[in-house]
Amino acid sequence: MSDSPNSPAPTIEGRVAQLLQLLDVQQTAPLTYIGARQPGGKGRVFGGQVIAQGLMAALREVEGDRLLHSMHCYFMRAGDEREEIRYEVHRDFDGGSFSTRRIVAIQSDRPILTMTASFHRLEAGFTHSEPMPNVPEPEALLGEGELIEAETDPETAAMLSRFRMMRPIEIRPVERRSLINPSPRPAISHCWVKLGAPIGDDMALHRAILAYASDMMLLSTCTLPHAVNWRTPGMMSASLDHAVWFHADARVDDWLLYAMDSPWAGDGRGFNRGRFFTRDGQLVASVAQEGLIRLRRPPNKA
Repeated sequence: MSDSPNSPAPTIEGRVAQLLQLLDVQQTAPLTYIGARQPGGKGRVFGGQVIAQGLMAALREVEGDRLLHSMHCYFMRAGDEREEIRYEVHRDFDGGSFSTRRIVAIQSDRPILTMTASFHRLEAGFTHSEPMPNVPEPEALLGEGELIEAETDPETAAMLSRFRMMRPIEIRPVERRSLINPSPRPAISHCWVKLGAPIGDDMALHRAILAYASDMMLLSTCTLPHAVNWRTPGMMSASLDHAVWFHADARVDDWLLYAMDSPWAGDGRGFNRGRFFTRDGQLVASVAQEGLIRLRRPPNKA
């Protein structure tokens, strides 16, 4: 694979370095930043990239003693991988404990995403947390390379290999699913995720990358009971809105369990929830997302 800056790096460590460059948004004017293109990206921009770049722009405009604790965004248009993205930050509120920033992501002078991010000065408070699901440890699961080698369908194996060579994040699914012949199953999914190389101790950056990863597998959860996926002919899917609540610091360069479920789907939309746990069982983030899941029917023939 090419070492060109416009292509994915040939190693996962190189792709992590490219992700860090992608999130190093550049200020071009007061409250205005530019986010670079994804190396090797084609077609529609990955939603997690827009979220993470927008958060990195907002972080530049808030006091360092205030931690990102929540973000809510709406996807309005698909981003184009051929263009950079402009991020405009609005300093909406600074109070004694909380600061709020509003971010608009723009391409071709049209907004593609709006996001509100809230930052909180740490303080003491009541604590409780739900337990982590009982699932196998990541070392007990097949790695992506082993899953590809075990795949009996050559087309699926080639597709999984392409995905693997594009991502800076390693994924180890707990439940196996078929991309060729999906069958109905409960709308519950678990996977372990980990960035492919260490990135230091900037916990604000870790939170931004966790938000990036939160958009990777979640939407497919609501399709599980219906035996469809993005390969199903006529299937349309896209994130509509996305929210993340950050409960505690967590290193994305160590394994995190992403537990996902979907309590509802209807009217062409599916609702999904996610929770991130550290290996020792600490709940560090919660996610909610609604997405479009629409099966286009072929036109009737007279």
